[in-house]
Amino acid sequence: MLYEFKLPDLGEGITEGEVVKWLVAGGDDVAEHQPVLEVETDKAIVEVPTPRKGRVVKINKAAGETVAVGETLITLEVEGAPVQTASAPAPSSGSVVGTLPPEEAVYAAPKARSLAKQLKIDLKAVKGTGPGGIITERDVKAHAGTAPAQAAPATPSVIKPESRFGPVERIPIKGVRKAIAKNLLATLRNAASVTGMDEADVTELWALRERERKVAKERGIHLTFLPFFMKAVQHALVFHPVLNGSIDGENGEIVVKKYYNIGVAVNTPDGLMVSVVRNVDKKTILELATELQELSAKARDRKIALEELKGSTFTISNYGTYGGTFATPIINYPDIAILGTGKIAERPWVHEGRIAVRKILHLSLTFDHRALDGSEAAQFLTRVVQYLEDPARIFIESA
Repeated sequence: MLYEFKLPDLGEGITEGEVVKWLVAGGDDVAEHQPVLEVETDKAIVEVPTPRKGRVVKINKAAGETVAVGETLITLEVEGAPVQTASAPAPSSGSVVGTLPPEEAVYAAPKARSLAKQLKIDLKAVKGTGPGGIITERDVKAHAGTAPAQAAPATPSVIKPESRFGPVERIPIKGVRKAIAKNLLATLRNAASVTGMDEADVTELWALRERERKVAKERGIHLTFLPFFMKAVQHALVFHPVLNGSIDGENGEIVVKKYYNIGVAVNTPDGLMVSVVRNVDKKTILELATELQELSAKARDRKIALEELKGSTFTISNYGTYGGTFATPIINYPDIAILGTGKIAERPWVHEGRIAVRKILHLSLTFDHRALDGSEAAQFLTRVVQYLEDPARIFIESA
């Protein structure tokens, strides 16, 4: 009998994906739960396993094509009595992995099961990040603390001689770029954005980081300024909590978060992704540096879990890494504010009554004017500057 496996509901509001590549070909025999293709969504690249074993009769979507939830991915010739076609929305017992026997309590790919057995890991303790919550081999490695990084394919573009003035290039808006466009438009529609700017003399912070970089390097940690920026922001949010939240438009309420999850914009080959570092108030500078290093690598390789892209209460965009000075960063909706940090440059500066060459950091704070007025935003930014100019306060006031 023939069995059509359709793209199920991937969750997170995802309605379609692009076929990156097929892992099988026509005539191949596939095992139950064997990954058969890679699909790129606006969140990540995921392997999609088939819920049935059989022989590949037909591949219905070519690499590069877009497939919507509910469309047939692959047709298999399987044995046994007719069964329900795997489609979307999938039953609660399966999602991407289709309909599984009720006695199977843990949904995991074959490689994940094999590795878990080898490492003596109970799969019930592993959180699945694959489609429909299936446990992948990467999830098992992450649980064991050995998750690898893999490169993501480049987004193709097409050059066509369609203009009478010369050739043009058309780049499809899809994947991460499509998600970015959607989120930015959501901010512009739903927030009254205003940007304030300031400068900070970070000469002492620069010296502190230079002293501690060797210690961090010995532990395999690349110490940047970003962990210090995150700590300064977190401490300032304690005094200005309204910036650490979102607006509930339906109920007309400002939702002030009592936890500090800082989103960090990471540049990837496909565009900016905002990875989220949770509980910043409970982590040291080196712990934040380690987590940032890991999240940035996963974001660039498109292997970051969906949970690691959600739940920010405030966002930082460090465009200074790429040479930017001042900017007007757009709020990461539905957050209330975002801090942009520019490049650190040497400038003549009045220090202790004398003109001296100091290291100056440019800052831009974009906030939703519906939640607070410019006076409080300016006070918040001033407090951030104070922490950055006197970094000892960050450690003195830490719990």
